[in-house]
Amino acid sequence: MPHADRSTASIQARCLSPWVIRVHPPLSVFIRVPRPSPTVSDKADSALNPGVARREVWAWAMYDFANSGYTTVVLTAVFNAYFVATVAGNAPWATFAWTVALAVSFAIVMVAGPVVGAWADAHAAKKRALAITTAFCVAGTAMLAGAGPGDVAWAVAFVIVSNVAYALGENLAAAFLPELARPASVGKVSGWGWSLGYFGGILALGLGLAWVMSAPARGSTTAESVGGTMLLTAAVFALASLPTFLLLRERAVPAPAAARQSHAFARLARTAKEAAGYRDLLAVFACGTFYQAGVATVIALAAIYAEQVMGFETKDTILLIIAVNVTAAIGAFGFGYAQDRIGKVRALRITLFAWVAMVVVAYFATTPAVFWVAANLAGLAMGSSQSAGRALVAYFAPPERSGEFFGLWGVATRLASILGPVTYGAVTWATGGNHRLAILFTGAFFLVAIAILAVVDERRGHAAAHYPEPT
Repeated sequence: MPHADRSTASIQARCLSPWVIRVHPPLSVFIRVPRPSPTVSDKADSALNPGVARREVWAWAMYDFANSGYTTVVLTAVFNAYFVATVAGNAPWATFAWTVALAVSFAIVMVAGPVVGAWADAHAAKKRALAITTAFCVAGTAMLAGAGPGDVAWAVAFVIVSNVAYALGENLAAAFLPELARPASVGKVSGWGWSLGYFGGILALGLGLAWVMSAPARGSTTAESVGGTMLLTAAVFALASLPTFLLLRERAVPAPAAARQSHAFARLARTAKEAAGYRDLLAVFACGTFYQAGVATVIALAAIYAEQVMGFETKDTILLIIAVNVTAAIGAFGFGYAQDRIGKVRALRITLFAWVAMVVVAYFATTPAVFWVAANLAGLAMGSSQSAGRALVAYFAPPERSGEFFGLWGVATRLASILGPVTYGAVTWATGGNHRLAILFTGAFFLVAIAILAVVDERRGHAAAHYPEPT
């Protein structure tokens, strides 16, 4: 059958080394060697924008690793308790003084964050600004080592300096995300950074714990060892951030000279004027303000709750926080992949319901075992919600103005950092120290965030940033 033979030959010519099985009536079955499945390396590369090397993403994620020790050691586990008990001598106003120091620093960031972001965008100077804020945070943290009994003004001053620098740097680092990751993969890449960051917190806290526990062998007390933990934390931050400054590229292009000369507030005014076109992003900012208020409360007051309500000792609290950092890393990494599959809004909604569940478990917890369950549930929710929020802002923000919009995101999160802890403190003051009722009030922040998130349209928000309607 010459016609069949020509057909077979033609097909064979178009195939790559096929096997041909001849049967009667004439039939050709071609079996090809399957293409190899994509490797992990291939999948990682497919998540990145063209021209972005994997080592750059690692270098960017190392900044999360570097700065996490600051929040874990200074704000959450060690220096906050040291300030109340030793620096302020357990005075009735000690806790209030600590929260005021944080509130002042967050208020400064609310004003400075968008301005710094707009300036960095106009001058293509995110990396330069990040280096400056890092230097101030490292120096401020090291200076906390000099705070002893009665040095309230010294401690408050350098808590404000270090926390302002930390928060501004966090916004600037996050603004690199749209340059590194494809829009469909920002959740995954954000999750890489957050998960690595929690291990940075574990490292800094572990070194601090080892230093504190070795105090008796050095003939020192636990309180006297806190200064050493501040120096260790500053050193970890400085060294671990070096890959960021050595390997991460600044891809932004400076604005024309005339545009750079206009004040940063002019760019912010333009953002406000165009706000209607970014309604989904604005809704995310509002949602973030409320759920981050709950997150900030947990970060700032978890150790106090553990000791005041559950009767934990300092070493128990530190071990608990280390465990929570592990679960937070798992949550950030796992949900980073999940949110790109199921949608970023849906993923964030799931994490907010997990926060509500955590509040309920913590409220009813009467034994350490149950509280450990609540704490690790908080860790999973914390890692995933922090990663999801950052990814959603990156997905909705115009790439050429990412620094500016992440500055506004910083305003929302810092407002939350004032709102949440102050509300918790007000409830405990009004109820004579009822921490259980205060944590229940914290759950209301997550419920409000869930309600706001219901109006966010993921496709519309992305289109507004990347495919704006002509004016």
